[in-house]
Amino acid sequence: MNQFYQQNYSRIVGNWLNTFWRFSRPDTIIGTSLSVWGLYFLSLGVTDSKFAGFHINQLLATWIACLCGNIYIVGLNQVEDIEIDKINRPDLPLASGDFTKEQGQLIVIITGILALVIAWLTGPSLFWMVAISLAIGTAYSLPPVRLKRYPFWAALCIFSVRGTIINLGLFSHFSWVFQKSQGIPAAVWFLTVFILVFTFAIAIFKDIPDLPGNKTYNMTTFTIQLRPKRAFYLALWILIICYTGMILVGWLKIAAVNSLFLIITHLIILISVWWHGAGVNIQDKREIRGFYQLICKLFFLEYILFPIACLLG
Repeated sequence: MNQFYQQNYSRIVGNWLNTFWRFSRPDTIIGTSLSVWGLYFLSLGVTDSKFAGFHINQLLATWIACLCGNIYIVGLNQVEDIEIDKINRPDLPLASGDFTKEQGQLIVIITGILALVIAWLTGPSLFWMVAISLAIGTAYSLPPVRLKRYPFWAALCIFSVRGTIINLGLFSHFSWVFQKSQGIPAAVWFLTVFILVFTFAIAIFKDIPDLPGNKTYNMTTFTIQLRPKRAFYLALWILIICYTGMILVGWLKIAAVNSLFLIITHLIILISVWWHGAGVNIQDKREIRGFYQLICKLFFLEYILFPIACLLG
């Protein structure tokens, strides 16, 4: 009997954890994790702190604070978008009924508080980065502001947090950890600009397969304004400009990076993006989602490739 209850308990806990993982939006968790670890190693490279020690406690605390903040932002968005998600993304926990709205709200409250408290205890730059990110995430999803209703402000929210606040905030925090008081190096600015523009493309791409639900609930997006085909090719050209820019950074040697590594890796990706993008059927929702997933993976990959280029530089 005890074994039966133990197995049943394990199954319930396992199901809850699986649902929580889906609620946390794994793609954003991966992106946040790579940005924290990538900026840590980039900071080691550009501040000449390669042998300053690993700072494991600071790194883990920073990682946990950022993950909690990430869950707060994506969780709040799901709490406010249940009806829309029933059309666009019915597999999400709140839309499918795997979590109740009250459970979602409780998770959002707890993770938001944890993010602020851990960041406060870890460092001043981290606290302000987390606080500003949570404020923007709240304004993005929560009525009456709900900036996601407006294409320009929605895109600005996404790429300001992912592109600017996280990169500059994490670098400032890790520089403080290494006790290296200096300005923002060129390499960090180039990564910030790349991610900033790249995230704008993601903001366009992510709304293309969500067109039916957004139309039903009068959510104005770039896809609705431009039509899916124009939105797709606009985002594709933005990505091409991003990778061309990084190749030029390596070619002109205007940052402390390994130029050969940067040029070769980004040239390969540029060709791949063009090749895959040219073959996408805009009318096929599965192909659009598949290409969007590829773009997200390339976004994650940059937080691996660019820090390596800095460490090798």
